[in-house]
Amino acid sequence: MPGLSRDLIEGRHVSYQHLISLKSRDYSNFEVLIVGAGWMAGQYAEALKKLGVRRFGMVCRSEATAGRCRERYGIEAVPGGFERGLRQLGGFDLTIVALPIHELVTAAEAAIECGHRNILVEKPGALTRGPLAELQGRADAARARVRVAYNRLAYPNLWQLKSLVAAEGGATSCRYTFTELVRAMDFDKERPEVYQRWGIANSLHVIAMAHDLIGPPENLTALQQGSLPWHRSGDRFVGAGKTRAGVPFSYHADWSSGGRWGIEVMTAENAYRLMPLEDLYRCPRGSFDWAPVGFETPFPGVKPGVAEQTAVMLAPDVEAHVPLVALQRAMDFITLAEKILGYED
Repeated sequence: MPGLSRDLIEGRHVSYQHLISLKSRDYSNFEVLIVGAGWMAGQYAEALKKLGVRRFGMVCRSEATAGRCRERYGIEAVPGGFERGLRQLGGFDLTIVALPIHELVTAAEAAIECGHRNILVEKPGALTRGPLAELQGRADAARARVRVAYNRLAYPNLWQLKSLVAAEGGATSCRYTFTELVRAMDFDKERPEVYQRWGIANSLHVIAMAHDLIGPPENLTALQQGSLPWHRSGDRFVGAGKTRAGVPFSYHADWSSGGRWGIEVMTAENAYRLMPLEDLYRCPRGSFDWAPVGFETPFPGVKPGVAEQTAVMLAPDVEAHVPLVALQRAMDFITLAEKILGYED
């Protein structure tokens, strides 16, 4: 494939540097609201503490939960759910919606109605395109900035990999796997419709990460085989295609066997591996040996990507270099997952 332009190569390197430079900014005077009090909401609370945000609040369902949040984080926590909390609390520089999937769009729309204009919605935003399209219409009418929180797309190792791949002339091929640990899944945690589209609720995170690296497909042949009682469209997924940038790719997942998430991308000089997705390894051409590749983590000690994407929401000028997932792109990811997993749209 043709080599990348010097501008693109330098742009990928500059983007990585912009991501790392987020650590040097002052976030202390921002005010942030977290809608939700579950595990993921707690990850955002820890990220805000790492960023040095002095004032942030949480909207909880019960007084008992609100009390635990006040005690743990020393913050303002309001019970009564998002319908009450969004109206009771004042304006914020950023609103983070971290609720179960079926409530994400409803809460984001309520936030817009209450005057919130900078909103980060937990991934995947919705299980189908329709609710996100409706949210897009409301956001456009209110001139609200809404992003979907694919935190893995803000991983420092991914941006380091983008820089390295660009410097070596671009990706020549890619493969990825999204096998799920079915035996370890808690089927009482989510609603049945979430498990019926588990490829969107969960596997899409690695699929999106791979195609953020190599680009969206131009053509794709997707095969599904077998089924599970809770996932009728299949338990084995194999496919291949070519991206709009001309990169051939393949993928594989067998939910009834073993394996893990992972991405491998090849250049004319090296093969690179994200496995686990938080790490980065390199195998030079002509070698069988994989060695770790160093990269800088601007916010160590918190869930990777969460503090980074939150910082970009608070520093919108950086988004030109480190783009987050806008609603249209989130809808495109869902469409891709529907093709790979064999879901009806």
